[in-house]
Amino acid sequence: MKKIWHGWLLAFLLAQPVGFACSAEPAGNDIAVPILVYHRFGPVVADAMTVRTSVFASHLEYLRTNGYTVIPLRRLTAYLTGDAPPPPARSVVITADDGHKSVFTDMFPLISRYHVPVTLFIYPSAISNAHYAMTWQQLREMQNSGLVDIQSHTYWHPNFKKEKIRLEANDYEKFVQMQMSKSKEVLEQRLKIHVDMLAWPFGIYDDDLMSAARQTGYLAGFTLERRTADRSDNLMALPRYLMTDRVQLEKLLSSPQPSNRTP
Repeated sequence: MKKIWHGWLLAFLLAQPVGFACSAEPAGNDIAVPILVYHRFGPVVADAMTVRTSVFASHLEYLRTNGYTVIPLRRLTAYLTGDAPPPPARSVVITADDGHKSVFTDMFPLISRYHVPVTLFIYPSAISNAHYAMTWQQLREMQNSGLVDIQSHTYWHPNFKKEKIRLEANDYEKFVQMQMSKSKEVLEQRLKIHVDMLAWPFGIYDDDLMSAARQTGYLAGFTLERRTADRSDNLMALPRYLMTDRVQLEKLLSSPQPSNRTP
């Protein structure tokens, strides 16, 4: 995971409105739920994607003491597809992308202490391979806790916009298919799980990518758009709030929901 990561994207996202009303009702009886996405943790802010472990602990404590319910991501998607009743009022979903080792060393003990569910979006090329990443054994331990669901973040976290420019059309289609199918296959084989959700690397997606994801067997996809998720959203482009160390969770939860949808 390089330090350049997605600086341009981070700058764009941090310039956007960040408030939301937790489990608001945007239309009729529809429920809107914020999905939070973290990346890595540590005692100090090492880069733009690091949330201090103490800050994450304060987020969990705030949710617990203020009557919020952290629900599994799959519980939310079941509601969005009409396969489950609405989630509780003041529901929140927690996710973490990439598979950084601090998810195991820092995040996992805290979600175990607070007993909250989390979905991890993993790009498996890094697991037990890159120095910054978790191991397969650590992922299995988290999965076996019953609190952690593991899903796909493609195979090696490509920038699809750059690859589309770099590659010939036919090669690009093969590349996309490999990124989606190989990640799904490796995660399912290694962890004996069912993978049908995908977090878009860098939040990049388009109609062709969503179509390819559906054909590969994904039922839902997740972006980095800063608003709550509800039944008006495309299931392959569900929004999430990027959590950084500077984001104040209590302000997010108490602010009105910005309207970012195109009429």
